[in-house]
Amino acid sequence: MSTLDPRLPVIQNAPLENRVVLVRFDHNVVKSGQIRDPYRIDMTLGTLYNIVERGGRPILMTHVGRPRDKKTGEIFCRDDESVRPIVEYLERKLHINFHIPEFTVTPQQGIIGLDTSINHAIRDLRKRKIGGIYLPNTRWFQGEEGTDTVREHFALQLAGLADIFINDAFGSWQPHVSTFNITKYLPSFAGFLMQQEIVNVHSVINPERPFVAVIAGAKYDTKIKPLYALYDKVDKLILGGVIYNTYLCAKYDIKIAGVQESDVKAAQDLVEKDRRNNKIIELPYLIESETIEAKIEGKYRSISTKKFERGKRYQYVLDIDPQSFTDDRVYNTLSEAKTIFVNAVMGYTPQFAEGSASLDRTIDLNRTALKMYGGGDTLQEFKDLCPGLYLSVLDNTQYYFFTGGGTVLTAIEQGSPYGLQPVEALIENGGVL
Repeated sequence: MSTLDPRLPVIQNAPLENRVVLVRFDHNVVKSGQIRDPYRIDMTLGTLYNIVERGGRPILMTHVGRPRDKKTGEIFCRDDESVRPIVEYLERKLHINFHIPEFTVTPQQGIIGLDTSINHAIRDLRKRKIGGIYLPNTRWFQGEEGTDTVREHFALQLAGLADIFINDAFGSWQPHVSTFNITKYLPSFAGFLMQQEIVNVHSVINPERPFVAVIAGAKYDTKIKPLYALYDKVDKLILGGVIYNTYLCAKYDIKIAGVQESDVKAAQDLVEKDRRNNKIIELPYLIESETIEAKIEGKYRSISTKKFERGKRYQYVLDIDPQSFTDDRVYNTLSEAKTIFVNAVMGYTPQFAEGSASLDRTIDLNRTALKMYGGGDTLQEFKDLCPGLYLSVLDNTQYYFFTGGGTVLTAIEQGSPYGLQPVEALIENGGVL
């Protein structure tokens, strides 16, 4: 098991007693006003408990969704991206009363900044009249993803709330104010989940071999860099989703509905790379469908890559046929691996889900490998499709579920979790009182 870089300041060494502690979590689990899966919240309870048990008074914050329009910069504070469902879950779970401050919302500009109305709540927090404060969605604040003066002003406002900053949001790898700039103004430390995720990323970057990765995605272009970085590290690679469809189009000179021609050209490099290295294990049986709206009897069928004809057009390929995982080459690759990393939903869900379920069950048959899953969608599919298996392995030391799949891929691309800017900021600025 890898150990932490000693330069990383950790919560164990933070003086918390009678201090107001600002904590950044990745509680981004709300979709359409409902919590889909509380796993990310539950994984941070150890940090929260430690703060309270050691006499700290917590102010929590997280982002939810994407309230900022990337093109216009406008911010929309929608009720279905509120932190309220998170607070209600924590209050039920912990029997602690949390206060959510209310600030003036400016149309299309979000919350301009913190105001003095929060000071009364902080006084109540210090006097233990309330259990904690949970700030509104950090991305509702203009400064969170702002630039220059607006950004620094928000960082100073956040710093003015507390005595200590704890970052426990490994899944939030982008350098926003609440994960990055804040470290310049408060003594800063890594929470327990952050530490745990960093240690486990090392098991992906420096794996016990044979190392097999399973990667899928809805777009090819967004995964090119981490895909290439991962390719260089693995012994074998299994692809799924649109990424796999794109690869097949490039390799076999076929056309599959929904696959962009520009992506097929980009995938030619991967095809050439694999001709030299022979790392990609093809899933030979696929599900072709005439429609993506629904799984309609008579309008979908199993097809084989072994029967592909150059120049032929195929309709939507929306799933992996489960018989792919009984193919000798595929089965042996997964059963002989010592480390397996999965960041993949194999089918177009919820209609086409048999591929993901078969993948998870086949991986579980390997009882000696370290099995690591990354990404909210990947974890959600595992839970939905194989609920019994999911519950049985949650505390199994041979399984690990990352809270941030994109963060893991970014760390793999950089070759180290310590290159992630929020982690780097903790090392450079943190721990100083």
